[in-house]
Amino acid sequence: MHAIKYVFWLVWQIVLAANTVLVDTLKGNKGIDPIVVHYPLRLSKDWQITAFAVSITMTPGTMSIGLREDHTLLVHAVYGSDPQAVLEDLAHMEATMAPSVRSIAHNLEAAKIEQPAPVPERKETP
Repeated sequence: MHAIKYVFWLVWQIVLAANTVLVDTLKGNKGIDPIVVHYPLRLSKDWQITAFAVSITMTPGTMSIGLREDHTLLVHAVYGSDPQAVLEDLAHMEATMAPSVRSIAHNLEAAKIEQPAPVPERKETP
């Protein structure tokens, strides 16, 4: 039953994120501030980590790009102006997928944040 509830929740998150990306695309990418966060996983089973990584990649504006040996998932986020909010959103998704992780201590403040070069501004063509 929980898996079905999670799928419906995830589909709704995908719809919301797709809407945000669509609006920003039509307005000229004003909200884009890409970052890579090193998210400290609380999940321990391989299938859970895989499902979590796939959930992230399915959501427009985010992509799982790697898993480190220290149990850290690298996530690229298009909307990274508030890295702490990105980490909190990932923690919420992880806890929604696997409620058992809520009781596991989590130090998001210590997570590594990489801020890639800014997105080049579009030049008007004559």
